[in-house]
Amino acid sequence: MDKTLTDASDDHVVEVRHLSRVFDVSPPLLDRLVERAPRQVVHAVDDVSFAIDRATTFALVGESGCGKSTVARLIAGLYAPSGGTITYGARAAAGQSASATIARQRLQMIFQDPYASLNPRWRVGDIIAEPLVHGGGSARRTAAKRVAELLELVGLAEADARKYPHEFSGGQRQRISIARALAGNPDFIICDEPTSALDVSVQAQILNLMKDLQRDLRLTYLFISHDLAVVYQISDEVAVMYLGRLCERAPTQVLFERPQHPYTRLLLETIPRLRPDGTEREPISGEVPSPVSPPAGCAFHPRCPFANERCRRERPAMRHSGESEVACHAVEEKRLFS
Repeated sequence: MDKTLTDASDDHVVEVRHLSRVFDVSPPLLDRLVERAPRQVVHAVDDVSFAIDRATTFALVGESGCGKSTVARLIAGLYAPSGGTITYGARAAAGQSASATIARQRLQMIFQDPYASLNPRWRVGDIIAEPLVHGGGSARRTAAKRVAELLELVGLAEADARKYPHEFSGGQRQRISIARALAGNPDFIICDEPTSALDVSVQAQILNLMKDLQRDLRLTYLFISHDLAVVYQISDEVAVMYLGRLCERAPTQVLFERPQHPYTRLLLETIPRLRPDGTEREPISGEVPSPVSPPAGCAFHPRCPFANERCRRERPAMRHSGESEVACHAVEEKRLFS
């Protein structure tokens, strides 16, 4: 079994400890020799730790390029970690290949683009049945019955199995993607921006479907998104990422009502206020630093109005602060104002 994949407690579906992933983004060797340039690497995920409780939704949020989708792909086994451990539930069969056990039986993914994630040459019934055949050789008749059950479960008709993906709308395609994910009877599903390509009204339908399925089937979700309104609706716990690092983690209600890290506050300021409370926004200026050469100390300090010399030289660790965990010297030293 892979050293980075071990058994977790029954309370957690997955535990991530000190996870990191480094990508080499150097120019070709000849170019580097001519320019006498060193190798360049990006720490896409940098010492990330969290655990996801069974039958809950854990959301990873942050701006594009913060590393949240890389975390999802590491957990799914699409990337190998550069460091740290990914620990799956104790029901994983001992002695089996972890990648086979997780990918085929316990973990599935729902991708962002329902137009690109379905094979346009296959009928919907074949798309949904693929995990059934791949995972254990069900008889054709049994597989067809299961496909019909899954289509009905996600709000489609049995006759839809004979159609091709181009005959469906974006929301219907995402329902097909969900049915395909459920075909392997998973208890853990990674949802990588599953509603970002859909209209707002269709987003609500898909989110309601996912919540109903979670309640009925006791599913666990890792939900990747940059849309905080969606995250608020579906998640039980939220972790905020910035430049590959976690900066705050808290129960959803706590994080939205009492955000502590300055970056979390910045993200929440982007949510439109339907009923303004009269307070003026103070947007934080500046651009996200290059991930090739991130700043020393706290990665957010160049944009933080509360930064001091300690923030510029010392990387903050995740510490408990009330019901939250926050990586911020200003929070630790109570330098923030409400």
